[in-house]
Amino acid sequence: MAAATSLDTAINSINAVIWSPALVYLCLGAGLWFSLRSRFLQVRHLGEMVRLLRSGGSSASGVSSFQALAMSLSGRVGTGNIAGVATAIAFGGPGAIFWMWVVAFLGAATAFIEATLAQIYKETDERGLYRGGPAYFIDKALGVSWFAWLFAIATIVAMGFFMPGLQANAIVEGLNNAWGVNKPITSLLLTAALATIVVGGVRRIAHFAQLVVPVMAILYIAMAVFVLAINAERIPAAFALIFNSAFGLDAGFGAIAGAAVQWGVKRGVYSNEAGQGTGPHHAAAAEVAHPAQQGLVQAFSVYIDTLLICTATALMILVSGLYEVFDGNATLYSGLAGVAAGPGYVQAALESALPGFGSSITALALLFFAFTTIVAYYYIAETNVTFINRKVHRPWLVSALKLLILAAVYWGGVKSSTSAWALGDIGLGMMAWLNIVAILLLQKPALIALRDYEAQRRADSAIKFNASAHGIERADHWQG
Repeated sequence: MAAATSLDTAINSINAVIWSPALVYLCLGAGLWFSLRSRFLQVRHLGEMVRLLRSGGSSASGVSSFQALAMSLSGRVGTGNIAGVATAIAFGGPGAIFWMWVVAFLGAATAFIEATLAQIYKETDERGLYRGGPAYFIDKALGVSWFAWLFAIATIVAMGFFMPGLQANAIVEGLNNAWGVNKPITSLLLTAALATIVVGGVRRIAHFAQLVVPVMAILYIAMAVFVLAINAERIPAAFALIFNSAFGLDAGFGAIAGAAVQWGVKRGVYSNEAGQGTGPHHAAAAEVAHPAQQGLVQAFSVYIDTLLICTATALMILVSGLYEVFDGNATLYSGLAGVAAGPGYVQAALESALPGFGSSITALALLFFAFTTIVAYYYIAETNVTFINRKVHRPWLVSALKLLILAAVYWGGVKSSTSAWALGDIGLGMMAWLNIVAILLLQKPALIALRDYEAQRRADSAIKFNASAHGIERADHWQG
């Protein structure tokens, strides 16, 4: 018991260092900088983002633009959209949601930069499939091998162990809360289901994500619309609560205004992954005519994740009436002492709106959201193992990764939610630090690609990209 307590203390201490205010400012500052440099592409090109979702197809080497979006969304849309939103409100107040919106708006520009860089510097692996991501563009564009290896190793640890455990924990907690399902049994079944997907490689992952992600997102939004419709009179008060909490306008929120920023940014980055360095791996797998096209598609995925799905979760919680403010003090989920943080909060809120159904619906949403996220995590980790194998050629590393992520899913399912969230935050924070520093140093090629794409669209010419014509070196796929 003492050893477990010491381990939890150590994990929380590391988490506090990684997620210091410096990382919060870095995420917000990078998003603002990229927004200014791109002249707020996230607003100017909103229509183009939607148009690109319907264009393009797959090839022998790459998946379609929509499949890449679905793969990316399978990573973005997960526990963070349900349990993460509830946790942000729990510790940062409703104002954390406002800062999640800010992160999404600014993060769309960040997502464009990192995804476009991944497309520019992508390469074909030994099986003829496109691979790319921060490790690849750091190695090629920055030419600092140790930095690229550091990101690859950090990503394998985060995506292969820390973060899958968190997603599995949310599934297990949700099913246990709804139906009392035995946690070890659920963990074992999850592990078996994941094994059938990951052995099929990137194409099975892409087809799985293409089928499941749109359906689950639409159903979740439909549920949210229903809940909000029957509580329509409470929606204005919910928005007022979000803004008052964000800026400490009410006395009850003055003490937690700073926490709203920190938790909003932390959970915002966890949910939409802009700047984390995960999205570029899926972006690189797409078959597109121009790198900027997939950059714009990935920017739009941030909106889908946060402005739609996270907002839906937040409003369902706030209109439930379980978050109260009285006597100048904010009270979290009044009367719910002992409810597990995260999934339990959302299930309690929906149960109050949909008695007899709310808890079960949330459990099913978590099952599909989190499971597809775990699948996406495996693909990201495998891509970084492939990067390492370019130099050391150890084929057994892929098999070792599969065993690692399967063990992580089982272990995470039976661990406490507190430990799982802390480890997930550490994994997220490690990647965000390394990736944001890298894209700040390497932003120029992505901005060149954006201007080139805009010029071709204005001229209504055939879309193509020649990296060497723009002085971009080592972009082998885009030569000529």
